[in-house]
Amino acid sequence: MSATDDLLELKNEEKARHLMQFYKTKKGQYAYGDKFLGICVPQTRQIAKKHYKTTDFDRLQLMLENEYHEVRLCALLMMVLLYENTDNKNEVLNLYINNTHHINNWDLVDLSAPKIVGTDYIKSKNPEIIRMLAQKDNLWAQRISVVSQQSVIKTGDFQLMFELAQKFLFHKHDLMQKAVGWMLREVGKQNERALLDFLDKNYKNMPRTMLRYSIERLTPQQKKYYMS
Repeated sequence: MSATDDLLELKNEEKARHLMQFYKTKKGQYAYGDKFLGICVPQTRQIAKKHYKTTDFDRLQLMLENEYHEVRLCALLMMVLLYENTDNKNEVLNLYINNTHHINNWDLVDLSAPKIVGTDYIKSKNPEIIRMLAQKDNLWAQRISVVSQQSVIKTGDFQLMFELAQKFLFHKHDLMQKAVGWMLREVGKQNERALLDFLDKNYKNMPRTMLRYSIERLTPQQKKYYMS
């Protein structure tokens, strides 16, 4: 049986209805039309771990094109495992970049971008892929560019994150405001002074959602100052 077969066997319509509400699939919402099987992430992870060594790239491509959210997630989780455990890193990266239009919800982005796109940047120090994603007129490609920095920030490298934060400072979608604020908060975990320097220059222009996320770990006095 394939990974997709294993997932289809776990279909739960009641949970699927709940997930469709949680992930905003109604008309006019950011994930309009997405379909769910009703499978929790730990189950999907187990299936990915079971199948990643025996699933070829053609099959991964088909899974990324699948109408069901969990099948696409499983493909991405397998790609993360392949990237971490095999020598086909460039092939995994290329498959990922060529399918950003299928990585079309925040969880799909957040569970894969740091470990593939971010890790590639750590190795190569070449920002062109990330800058290319940031330039796309696509919410999910833009979020990939920002959230990819989660792994980069942990190395103490904040330069590209600050560049992206500046670029998206006036982004109108709350999912991007949250992503940028989240990554700025991650910078603060590593180097509070670097975060404060960025905030001092930009906090008056930042959307409130972005600002709130970025200052979550600061003291009450600092929060009051930046929110005033």
